[in-house]
Amino acid sequence: MKRWTLTWKLFLRITPTILVAIAVIGAFAFRSARREIDNIYDAKLINDANVLWTLLEHQIEKTGNQPPRQVKDVDFAMGNQLAMNDEADDYADAHIFRLWKDGQIRIFTNGAFPASVPVQRAGFTDLKYANELWLVYSLPIPNTGIVVEVGEKRALRDTLVSNIMLNLFFPLLVLVPVIGLLVWYGISNGLRPIHGLVRQIRSRSPDDLSVIPMDTLPRDLYPLGMSVNQLLNKLDRSLTAERRFADQAAHQLRTPHAGVKLLLQMLRHADSDTERETILADLMASNDKATRLIEQMLQAARISHQPVELKVVRLYEVTASVIAEFGAIITLKRHDVSLDGDESAEVNADESMLRLLIGNLIDNAIKFTPDGGKIKVSISPEPVAWALSITDSGPGIAPQHREAVFQRFYRVNTPEVEGAGLGLAIVSGIVERLSAHIALSAPSPGGGLHIAVTLPQA
Repeated sequence: MKRWTLTWKLFLRITPTILVAIAVIGAFAFRSARREIDNIYDAKLINDANVLWTLLEHQIEKTGNQPPRQVKDVDFAMGNQLAMNDEADDYADAHIFRLWKDGQIRIFTNGAFPASVPVQRAGFTDLKYANELWLVYSLPIPNTGIVVEVGEKRALRDTLVSNIMLNLFFPLLVLVPVIGLLVWYGISNGLRPIHGLVRQIRSRSPDDLSVIPMDTLPRDLYPLGMSVNQLLNKLDRSLTAERRFADQAAHQLRTPHAGVKLLLQMLRHADSDTERETILADLMASNDKATRLIEQMLQAARISHQPVELKVVRLYEVTASVIAEFGAIITLKRHDVSLDGDESAEVNADESMLRLLIGNLIDNAIKFTPDGGKIKVSISPEPVAWALSITDSGPGIAPQHREAVFQRFYRVNTPEVEGAGLGLAIVSGIVERLSAHIALSAPSPGGGLHIAVTLPQA
């Protein structure tokens, strides 16, 4: 499929408009020329009739009952230069006059209608004679029985109008290509800023995400430049975040890798089976920690581009199911975990993301709640939303750290609890993708942490 350039598309849209405008102007010019010519020639016929009557008034009164008299053809009778002019001769042949008195023709010109064509009514009349259309003006002279008739071929006016239009058409025919070239030049010149913008973007290296200068952009292209710069800023932030994540991930993986390497060396030099079993247990724990870290990093990376499939999800059932998955660790740490609220609560969310969000919050609460502590999970209604609240009896998070804990690999100073600082970062990413809201606070009685997630109601 042929891909047209923007210049060609604009040219093919503008040029027909100009041609149609020229055609419309030509049509109006034709009508105007026709109307003006009709008015001028009608006035000429009236004037001719009056002039003829003035010239022949005394002569016709003296003729009495003499036979009709034909006026000689002046052009051929003179034998002068005028007779050589074919156009003037044709013009003369296109006009006739007849002078009637008492119902009989007294004076007529060469080529005039015969007596069989009766006198026409007063004023203008269209008459067809010898397959030609004539316009006849009749001037009755009051109280004399005299009628002066002057006639003119309609073809004379049509020829004149055609000649005028042809004289206008041929210059326009020459002018149309000139107009086309000017339109093409104007479009090309007007699109030059776009071509310049394309060249700026195309000539950049993949690492150059700096903003595009917009000083030279016209006002119409300013929103495009702003959008491109916003996209470049987003890409820059995204790539910067990815680089930082990769650096942090490499740093975080270096510790378990070094631990595994050290344990393997110790295993090689172990002297007894008991020592080997202890080292193997530590090796498995270190491997589990590295596996958990890798899983969390993959989850954190996947959240930003995973497609969101929104549907109606029963919040209470999903929360209960996630809590049940932590049953073994809850029993091991003797936590008192409770879930209450409206069992019919339904939210508009992606179920897999919602389960991951709740799982990370429950896992975080279990990690930081001491053995025998309490974890309370509740679901309550909000305006056009449902609030999922998790309150634990752990050490809590100081107010100055509550925003920073949503960053990747950020950890509050709690060395007694293992972790990579990715749990709440994953939760924050999911909250953003689900158009939800999360807030951290301290429960009113005693210590601990209260987390409230507000989800859109289904």
